[in-house]
Amino acid sequence: MPSRLTFSALAAALLASFAGHASAKPKVHTVALGSAKRVPYSQATDPSGALPGDRELRVRPLIIDDKTRDWTTGEMHVITDRSFAIRRAMRLNDALPGDKGEHWIWQRGPWLLVDRTTGHYTALKLPEYDPAVSQVIWYRDYAAYCGLSASGKQLYAVVAQLGARKPVLSKKLSPWLPHTPTASEPGVTACVAAAWQREPLRVTFQHVGEASVSFDLVGLSAVLVEDGDSDEPAAETTARNAGEPAPSNQP
Repeated sequence: MPSRLTFSALAAALLASFAGHASAKPKVHTVALGSAKRVPYSQATDPSGALPGDRELRVRPLIIDDKTRDWTTGEMHVITDRSFAIRRAMRLNDALPGDKGEHWIWQRGPWLLVDRTTGHYTALKLPEYDPAVSQVIWYRDYAAYCGLSASGKQLYAVVAQLGARKPVLSKKLSPWLPHTPTASEPGVTACVAAAWQREPLRVTFQHVGEASVSFDLVGLSAVLVEDGDSDEPAAETTARNAGEPAPSNQP
């Protein structure tokens, strides 16, 4: 009899424990951008990210659960009702081994993907992205920009989709000859900012001094998977030159 009572009590305790876990509410996270401040910034401290004439950078803290987790710069791009992308601002110690004390500088960093629901954020690894030439223009979960080959000699028109393994578009634009701008050349960039069009879904690129080129994105489907979403396969998205006829399915 005592053993039966002990077993019954243990079973009741386990059931109560499981019920408590099942009824527990998920933790609610708070995600916000804090007040902006201006920090010293120039090509001397960020040669690949700064433009000629830059003297300061406007940064804002990324605050998660009332704690500063990182620093950001520029405007956020809202992707879904729970996710947004924003550029990271990195604070680096530029002191040499023989220097006394720390010497902090600011640089523009990679893009971050932030989830408001979970409080998680990750750095995006955009294909062929190079801070010296890549100006990301967002539309939905697509990032359009001029990319640079691994050799640093070829510019590409790139459209990356969040959650996709390969870029939707990666087409050669023109050879890239690195140019060192001066303070008398404000706004020198490799490419004009990419331009999006909704219907038909089209993106236009232009290397400075060259003719523009447009591409249609076919088979639009979001593939960004947020925590808690199902893993249903997404439709494939392809790209073709604007004006090019759609491929036929007939043999």
